Amino acid sequence: MLGADNQQERLDELWIVGFVDGEGCFHVALNELPKMTVGWQVLPEFRIVQHQRDVLLLEKIQRYFGFGSVQRNHGDRQEFRVRGMENLERIISFFKEHPLQSVKRHDFKIFCQVLEMMKRKEHLSSEGLQTIADLASQMNRKVPRSLESSETIRQKSVKD
Repeated sequence: MLGADNQQERLDELWIVGFVDGEGCFHVALNELPKMTVGWQVLPEFRIVQHQRDVLLLEKIQRYFGFGSVQRNHGDRQEFRVRGMENLERIISFFKEHPLQSVKRHDFKIFCQVLEMMKRKEHLSSEGLQTIADLASQMNRKVPRSLESSETIRQKSVKD
């Protein structure tokens, strides 16, 4: 029988899907940025956060995909993070070919919708931006996303 260490050595597609089902996150941030067309930046990202003792695992995942970065998240946490439309499209292709099995499948579907809207440049209109904010509110911990800065939203959730 294979031990956990041996299973982690062979990062195949199904192992990665299972790991992301448990530890991954598809996220859409809305950042107030006056120089943007409508004053807001839509920042989609995929990430996996782990304790720093597992940074080698995050690096293996990065090598598997061939893009993304591994960096400090906060405190003793490290993250594998993917940003940028081209690389996020590659992440989407991977998970369309190898579907998630957990409730993260719901977040993934919304994430795909947001990226499609961005490809059609809908995030550059007030209406499209509001739709993206509404969609992002349905993801992860279902934090309401009005068009406020991410920092404001984070501060409100910390106070609640």
